Amino acid sequence: MRAILVLEDGKIFKGRSFGASGEVTGEVVFNTSMAGYQEILTDPSYKGQIVAMTYPLIGNYGVNKEDVESRRIFLEGFVVKEYSKIASNWRKEKSLGAYLKENGIPAIEGVDTRALTLHIRRQGAMKAVLSTLDFDEARLLKKARAGRGLVGVDLVKDVTVSKKYNYARQGKPGLKVAVLDCGVKYNILRELARHECDVTVLPARATAKEVLACHPDGVLLSNGPGDPAAVDYVVKTVSALIGRVPIFGICLGHQMLGLALGGKTYKLKFGHHGANHPVKDLKTGKVCITSQNHGFCVDIDSLPKKDIQITHVNLNDNTLEGLRHKKFPVFSVQFHPESAPGPHDAGYLFGEFVKIMKKNKVSRKR
Repeated sequence: MRAILVLEDGKIFKGRSFGASGEVTGEVVFNTSMAGYQEILTDPSYKGQIVAMTYPLIGNYGVNKEDVESRRIFLEGFVVKEYSKIASNWRKEKSLGAYLKENGIPAIEGVDTRALTLHIRRQGAMKAVLSTLDFDEARLLKKARAGRGLVGVDLVKDVTVSKKYNYARQGKPGLKVAVLDCGVKYNILRELARHECDVTVLPARATAKEVLACHPDGVLLSNGPGDPAAVDYVVKTVSALIGRVPIFGICLGHQMLGLALGGKTYKLKFGHHGANHPVKDLKTGKVCITSQNHGFCVDIDSLPKKDIQITHVNLNDNTLEGLRHKKFPVFSVQFHPESAPGPHDAGYLFGEFVKIMKKNKVSRKR
């Protein structure tokens, strides 16, 4: 079956369908990971986006139920150079194509993803339409341009859970962590459980009062999709929590914390999506290779310097990758320390969060 990808600037890529039949619109971005496509597909942060993989061969190890990072696929469409019809791995349960069809996700192969990536790098991420139904290029161009995009759009409401639930209970007294779910990846929850935390997940619209009612030793602000400035209700909750409980923000959580602390956010030209982004810890000088997935960023110059310490920067473009409050036990990073997929260089940050919670708990008892 034929498939076509039309960008809002008129650029057209034709190929073959290997996912579900249908038509979707979204912002087209590229991901530089060489593996981990199932984790990428199920990362809620990709809601509203059509993802193109830069690695040329995708699907060769199939999919399984253990590697999902959320309850379903949230991205809009998938683009690859070559889809491997042969999938060989001892953990494989089904093929990538079958998985996409079951989840209703259109996908296109046979695209020159190198040309697509270079185009996005030069022109920036842009709206697009992916279709296996309509091949009228003029009509598809109008549909692409009519897409809602990401700026000013609240996509968190489409990925967050509807009610509170307990993810992990250790069976012994442990640190209590409340996770504000803006599209949390399961591996964040797994890492907290691995560090012997009792984890309670709350919907994104939970108020500060509802979060504190869980009597948490710490609050984790999760990753998620879209424009952080559009999720003002979460920023309001975060503002009310600062100074009352230790806070650790990841990705969108970092951006919302930046807004709550008085900073501003802006849209990056083509975002950071992949598992090979170098980030420097300004305190130690150590460089970590990190997993990233974001299209917006906190403006370093907008943060109040008397209150905020910049802790990490991206070595590719010098954008902000981490911050810490000078007075309160509050810190955040733009990258994904839980990986899945990606390197484990930054996993130590969960240990740092545990240390901060324990220290704060002891000081409160005094």
